[in-house]
Amino acid sequence: MMKYALLIVFLLVMTSMCAGQNYVLPLWPDKIPNYQKADEIELIDSSDIVRISFVQQPNISVYLPSKRMATGQAVVICPGGSYIRLAYDWEGSDIAKWFNANGIAAIVLKYRLPISESNIINHKSPLIDAQRAIRLTRYHAAEWNIAGDKIGIMGSSAGGHLASTAGTHFNGEDSNASDPIESLSSRPDFMILLYPVITFSHPFMHEGSRNALIGENHNPELSAYYSNEIQVTADTPPTFIVHASDDRSVPVENSLIFYQALKDNNIPVEMHIYPEGGHGFSLAVGKGHLATWTARCIDWMRWLNRKN
Repeated sequence: MMKYALLIVFLLVMTSMCAGQNYVLPLWPDKIPNYQKADEIELIDSSDIVRISFVQQPNISVYLPSKRMATGQAVVICPGGSYIRLAYDWEGSDIAKWFNANGIAAIVLKYRLPISESNIINHKSPLIDAQRAIRLTRYHAAEWNIAGDKIGIMGSSAGGHLASTAGTHFNGEDSNASDPIESLSSRPDFMILLYPVITFSHPFMHEGSRNALIGENHNPELSAYYSNEIQVTADTPPTFIVHASDDRSVPVENSLIFYQALKDNNIPVEMHIYPEGGHGFSLAVGKGHLATWTARCIDWMRWLNRKN
């Protein structure tokens, strides 16, 4: 009986130690920008994968590898879901655990969705939250054993649109900001885009994501603003892209035009186009050749780490 009790204590201690490697932080402990109180409740559907909608309190879940394994790199992860919901584990926490297994810190972002009545200006909230997540990660870099200049962003599908928006619409340091976190740059040091929505201007755009973010009666200026292939500059960070040719939800042309824009601006870019895979394959576990994208991504991140 005593041995059994000691085993339980040991397991509880180990569980506590492991739990210490991932925890949740609010993006804003006090007033949330672009937020108004609404009669909405955050919904979580875990019948298949975990899907979250009507996010009211944006936060980050922090996943840290052991210090011995840590590469110094970190990735802010934006799950997809057409800007209507978040595929939170499938394209968020599952990917975070994979990064951790390769020594990379992962920060899963639960961002506000533009369809929510709690937004003051609907389309602004996702980008505000993504920029804050990058800044918050940079603020805690030393504490989390992360290099402040090796913080990237990743997104899948509509999360890929948000990630590419963060990589093309960032703000530099503001030394006059009263909040020390806001005084840090929101520019990601690299991007990882998995079957991303990129454009709101071409016939192969994903209409669902566009309509959710900027409305069905969309403003042409907003369509151009969020067509990230035309927002690339010489300051856009290095990028890794994965897509499948047979994607019928977000056509592969989204990635092709973004690749071309990056190349035209002399931005280091690596792209892997797979013949089969469809849409929403995440880590592609059990998907044969498609599953090799994860190894290619880690190779690229190691190259980036050596390069920098």
